[in-house]
Amino acid sequence: MRRILIAVVFLLPLPAQSAEPGKFASLTPKEIAEGWILLFDGKTTFGWTSPNASGWTIVDRLLAPQAEKPGLLVTTTVWSDYDLSLEYRTNNPKAFRVLLSTDAEGRQDDRARTVSSLTGSSGGWVRMRLGCRGGRVHSHSEEFGGGGVAKKTEASNDAPPMQGHIALAGNGFIVRNIKLRPLNTKPLLKGKILDGWKKYEGDKARAKSTFSVTKEGWLSVKNGPGDLQTQDQWANFVLQLECKTNGERLNSGVFFRCLPGEYQMGYEAQIHNGFSDPPGKEYTLEVYDPKTHTLKEKRKERFTALDYGTGAIYRRQPARFQMAKDREWFALTVAAQGRHLATWVNGVQVVDWTDNRPLTANAREGCYLKKGPISIQGHDPTTDLVFRNLRLAELPPAEKK
Repeated sequence: MRRILIAVVFLLPLPAQSAEPGKFASLTPKEIAEGWILLFDGKTTFGWTSPNASGWTIVDRLLAPQAEKPGLLVTTTVWSDYDLSLEYRTNNPKAFRVLLSTDAEGRQDDRARTVSSLTGSSGGWVRMRLGCRGGRVHSHSEEFGGGGVAKKTEASNDAPPMQGHIALAGNGFIVRNIKLRPLNTKPLLKGKILDGWKKYEGDKARAKSTFSVTKEGWLSVKNGPGDLQTQDQWANFVLQLECKTNGERLNSGVFFRCLPGEYQMGYEAQIHNGFSDPPGKEYTLEVYDPKTHTLKEKRKERFTALDYGTGAIYRRQPARFQMAKDREWFALTVAAQGRHLATWVNGVQVVDWTDNRPLTANAREGCYLKKGPISIQGHDPTTDLVFRNLRLAELPPAEKK
């Protein structure tokens, strides 16, 4: 029966990159609060690429390589220290491998960072957990379900500090529930005061927001416009936070790689829970050549987001669907490394975008790769939001090409 299941999965077609959000995989509220995000949304291969053009099939939140060639699927995002968890099923213990610290093509400098299937697996589901901290990789696998005998394996190795993409490789396996939690994040909000933050005061007309820390230790933003910037600066990082809007379709955002002391001058991860069904807003998306950085085309595309949507890179890439609601806490993750930017809302990836524009002096005009503050936006007089659990971990610089 297990062999029949695998064969059927291989024969079904690969879905398109868009889908209904209600049918995606999900995390528990506890996992979201702990910082876990989904690398596989259960419906699409969004956030992954196949350098060898191997085919992949998705059915009922299960992901499997097609049999025509060796399967290779690589995350578009680079990760440093993290916990990784996934579940897989195979009849061949040599069929499935997880490759850590690869380049964008899925290549490794150190094969010791390959984690193979559970030896002696009987074909039942296996849960694999990997802990990647500094140069140390710790793996733990346990078989559960499928009628097999439960088995555990543990392994670890030491190597130079790891950084890179994550890849799935092999044939004859099914995988599901792929999730990751960034490690070594440091709090950006400490205690009950705005220590380490500075409010923009350069223009009174743009300095109307009230920024304060509530008795719960949340960052409150009311009125607007306004801009609150960190005194520290980062270029490559993973930022995680939770936010709640206290009104309908309020507008705010989290800026990064900002120009210090200048008003909202950076990339913006949008906060706006205005969406329509069906997709009713048409956006003009600019497509730049990744090698020459010249404009190739302007493509029109419809989205459900009415103003780019929560998790969007504002004015650059709308969120692909709604994952947050007004008056409810939601989690936002932003990963920025070199030209590549990605966002997750409540653990589901909504943006995967590479800024191929020419390099310029600020992110509003082109690609900007230098360090800059993180800033919180007060948009207008209706602004009323709270933020909590703001934390950040640095990523290594992008590889030079």
